[in-house]
Amino acid sequence: MRPSPNIWHWPEIYEIENRAQDSTGALWRALREHCDWTGLDVVDVGCGDGFHLPLFAATARTVVGVEPHPPLARRARRRLTGSRSPGESGVDVRVAPAQRLPLADASVDLVHARTAYFFGPGCEPGLAEAERVLRPGGTLAIIDLDASYPPYGEWMRADLPHYDPGIVESFFERHGFHSTSVETLWRFHDRTSLEAVLGIEFSAKVARKAVAESPGRSVPVGYRLRLRTKPTGLLRQ
Repeated sequence: MRPSPNIWHWPEIYEIENRAQDSTGALWRALREHCDWTGLDVVDVGCGDGFHLPLFAATARTVVGVEPHPPLARRARRRLTGSRSPGESGVDVRVAPAQRLPLADASVDLVHARTAYFFGPGCEPGLAEAERVLRPGGTLAIIDLDASYPPYGEWMRADLPHYDPGIVESFFERHGFHSTSVETLWRFHDRTSLEAVLGIEFSAKVARKAVAESPGRSVPVGYRLRLRTKPTGLLRQ
């Protein structure tokens, strides 16, 4: 299991990052437009400390967060304690990797993964697991950072010189995904928060560059929303 380089080590700073991300709501609007989860069963793969679980739970029938790192799963459960209101969906958190989801075959309608595990070549076992647990007509929705979108993507590539956005795009296209670009804004309350978050996302050298190139309290960031729907019946020639 490969450790997450940010939230595993700095969950408190990552909480600040989560609150700053998608300040325009563009990601949530795009996700709901393509796969509205109202009244459906949702699993959030790589849920971290559960930041997104209450947002799904507000309208979903059930929500399961799956997280491989036990300390984060415990934080997710604490976040959810007392958060349910009458009529709100049930929410559960389970410890497991994306390659071995603790769910029955054909048991969920939406598999959601946001900047977790599904980063291109090598994630085939997780794709197979998502397909297994999805009901016919269900959707796998992967949200990942767009490494071709400046300036954030340029900082990413500076730290990951072998990462090729074109190869990643080709990979998901071969696996039957439809990918769309979503532009949003990370907006922080103060410079200290912005600098702290950039400090856990990048190496010290690249973080200094990112801070210098971000004079205010916000950073424009691009994402790729990747969607694949499980067929509802046998395909015929």
